[in-house]
Amino acid sequence: MAGLITPAAGAAHTRISGVGAYRPRRVVPNSEIVDAIDSSDEWIQERSGIKTRYRAEDGESVVEMSEAASRDAIEMAGLQPSDIDAVIVATVTHPYQTPAAAPDLAHRLGLSNPAAFDISAACAGYCHGISLASDMVRGGSARHVLVVGVERLSDFTSPTDRGTAFIFGDGAGAAIVSPSDTPGIGPTVWGSEGDKWDVIAQNDSWVEVRDGDLGWPTIGMQGQSVFRWAVWGMAPVAQKALDAAGITADQLDAFIPHQANVRIIDAMCKQLKMPEHVVVARDIVETANTSAASIPLATERLLREGLVPRGGLALQIGFGAGLVYAAQVVVLP
Repeated sequence: MAGLITPAAGAAHTRISGVGAYRPRRVVPNSEIVDAIDSSDEWIQERSGIKTRYRAEDGESVVEMSEAASRDAIEMAGLQPSDIDAVIVATVTHPYQTPAAAPDLAHRLGLSNPAAFDISAACAGYCHGISLASDMVRGGSARHVLVVGVERLSDFTSPTDRGTAFIFGDGAGAAIVSPSDTPGIGPTVWGSEGDKWDVIAQNDSWVEVRDGDLGWPTIGMQGQSVFRWAVWGMAPVAQKALDAAGITADQLDAFIPHQANVRIIDAMCKQLKMPEHVVVARDIVETANTSAASIPLATERLLREGLVPRGGLALQIGFGAGLVYAAQVVVLP
């Protein structure tokens, strides 16, 4: 007679127990961008809301930035590095196809041989990582999971592309997902629309780069298509995440969307009928679009500056290349 597999014993609920952030040392104002794209500071601010962005320099790699953010998150969670069982790094700008950034990060943090892997879900990567980590803790395959959203997008940005040169920035944000006595991470509403894969994409595949001597690849974007998709397609996803969590907008303390564009954020708030008391993250003004890092960076700023209460409710949603998206309601650490 075949034996029965013993199931893992997981936690009943999960929560985010700590967050951390790292912003590179160099701040780049719009005035340093405009000449190469024949533009102006006013035009960039009107189009996107962006005033500055952070740019990584030598010694500020994807892994180095992740390490700094992770140490802050571990400290806020009241844990030691040895308590972390798994590491998930969401990024599309780690310069190695393999190995992943996560094992290197785990080694630098001094973790005890955790599961460690990267995921590629662009601007939705952090929310994907939170969902995976929550499922791992509830399923019993890990107890404390480090989730990092990190990008060095300056490596993949063309300084002369008028549609993208001013949009992207660099940075890292991290969170620890831990067991909880009460629900702290709501159900994730996520999905993909692969028929729109070319709307935000690397301009040339690695094969084309190899065979065509094209130089380092950059990211291209069909701005108007992205804007329409984000405004009209993502507000319903955010509403579904609220419904799945059994939460209404007036119960929220914060709305933390992907920092893609201030006009997109404002339009989503209008569609969701977001109450005035809800604090809306607009970290994009100073940090620009940092893809997978944008939501944890914005979360850390809101908490650090005391703009939202510890233990408050936040709706977060990421969306981007793929096209992919993910949203969930979370209790802030």
